[in-house]
Amino acid sequence: MVTFGSMSFLGDPLFNILGPIAGDTESPESLKIIEAAKADYHLDKSIPEQWARWAWDFVRGDFGVQFSTTGQPPVSDLIKERLPRTLELMLIAQLFALGLAIPWAVTSAARANSRVDKGLTMASFAAISLPSFATAVLLYYLFSVKLDWLPDTYNAIDPFWGFSHNHRLIQLILPAITLGIGAAAQYARLLRTDMITTLREDFILMAKSKGVPRKRVLYVHALRSSLFSLITLLAINVGFMIGGSIVVESFFRIPGIGLAIIEAVLRDDFPVVLAIVMLVSCGFMVLNYLADILYSVLDPRIRNTGQGQRKKVTVL
Repeated sequence: MVTFGSMSFLGDPLFNILGPIAGDTESPESLKIIEAAKADYHLDKSIPEQWARWAWDFVRGDFGVQFSTTGQPPVSDLIKERLPRTLELMLIAQLFALGLAIPWAVTSAARANSRVDKGLTMASFAAISLPSFATAVLLYYLFSVKLDWLPDTYNAIDPFWGFSHNHRLIQLILPAITLGIGAAAQYARLLRTDMITTLREDFILMAKSKGVPRKRVLYVHALRSSLFSLITLLAINVGFMIGGSIVVESFFRIPGIGLAIIEAVLRDDFPVVLAIVMLVSCGFMVLNYLADILYSVLDPRIRNTGQGQRKKVTVL
């Protein structure tokens, strides 16, 4: 509702729909066209009524039409085209972040307060503090311009699987690292804190006394019991990754949802902005619900008692 109201005050969508005719309020013919367009798109209704109509259409899968595109094709066509590219980017970024954060956190927690731990802590703070656009520039200059190891362009029509510059999997490496490096540092900081606490628990001491190998103690017993806060942060971080994808997709020219919302805002294409915001919000809620379900899988006590609650997430 807030987004809908804000967009309504930013501009008149009739200029996207009708072009110069929308500004011609003196010609009787133009006025008839303007009034007809307002009636067709329910722009003659109050903002609450417009929102109610739009919300009802959204629930039925009708996201409206693209005001700024010739022929005004459905917004759903744009979503179907752009969303898979952003999902590919976010999935690779999350896998990279987790793949880096878990050994990072385990190593740091196993050597708490040592020089290794302090060095990794400083590295995590640096990664968290570095803006996405700065990371993108550094990685692009080093790996694409200087070393020429990775492609500097993204082509949506290229095949995904493959290991050459002409495959999207390789083309997404730099954008995924840019998007995931900050998340990896956050995950590592949070997981390190929880693992240090877990390593002091009695069941860990019991496992050590039974001669369980150190690596198994760390990566099986301690890690599994320390994942709850990380799961919460994973769900929360999806929203931040969507925000980060706006910068990353713009820099690397990836035609995904992030770039689509920038283009829509610049063109005052309200239906596109509203549809993307609503889809992201719904996805965020679904992921948080799935995180609750995953808690019961990792800790049967939550499923059996029905009294488990999320751990408070605090990234140090």
